[in-house]
Amino acid sequence: MYGGMITFLSATPGSLPFIQGVRQILYDTEIAVVASTAGDCRISGGHVAPEVDAALFLFAGILDTNRWWGIKGDTYATHNYLLKVAGGEPFPIGDRARAVQIARAALLDAGLTLTEAVRAQSSSLKIGATVLPVTDEECGLLIDTGTERLPLLTYLMTAPSDTEVREIVSAAPAPPAVTDEVRAVIEGSDAVVIGPSSPAASVLPILECAGMRDLLRDRFVVAVSPFRGGVAPDPKDAALMYAAGEKPTSPGVSRLYGDIVDVFVQDRHDPDEVPGSLRLETSLLHRRQAESLAWDVMAVIRHAVS
Repeated sequence: MYGGMITFLSATPGSLPFIQGVRQILYDTEIAVVASTAGDCRISGGHVAPEVDAALFLFAGILDTNRWWGIKGDTYATHNYLLKVAGGEPFPIGDRARAVQIARAALLDAGLTLTEAVRAQSSSLKIGATVLPVTDEECGLLIDTGTERLPLLTYLMTAPSDTEVREIVSAAPAPPAVTDEVRAVIEGSDAVVIGPSSPAASVLPILECAGMRDLLRDRFVVAVSPFRGGVAPDPKDAALMYAAGEKPTSPGVSRLYGDIVDVFVQDRHDPDEVPGSLRLETSLLHRRQAESLAWDVMAVIRHAVS
């Protein structure tokens, strides 16, 4: 195996297949995931943290890899019964996933930080990888549609695909600070990888945390564009990119990330050009494709840090 530490920024359905591919090369103990908390919220008494949960489920071996979120085989009895007793939720939450969220809410209410609560749940699930929220501060994003402001997760899960996005608004009065734990794991990593997650919904909320960009300038950073030639971008990802001030293209992603990136990876079929980019096959529809991309990116990292 590798013998060093690689840190991944974000844990969304765009990046999780890639991280799963990397697990065929590295031990879980050599992998850290720094998750965005921009979609975190409280629902029905539970603390919903979509990226943290997805990473925990992945490394616990229970993630629903057909959707890349939720727990495989989960049931929805509680969600369905809520509708019968004058209750309701913005979107379905599985029963076992809900248990994770209720337990984390109790830990937070008992005075633990989010980092401490996630560490406790990682230990209970016997996870070897390091899973960290980027910040312990509240920093949810709101999506201004012109008629209302939706929490990011509600927008992603329930809004029609053609919903207008006028602005992405941070609920935090100032940029939240990265935790000491995140700082330590990045400083101890050989490289940081930004997978093909939604740039505006997932990656930028991490990069905009106070101190993060300065921290990454001292690391070797590889970023993979989520946009590929011949494949229309997800309408919501596109709308969020426009709201962030860029087109949903690889050059737009490159400009948003800026000078923190050492190697920018584009799909070999991408018609747009980012000067100096590395062209690879970035499709992640199948396990073999994810493993192939993982081998290619790890080869770049090994060459750079050797």
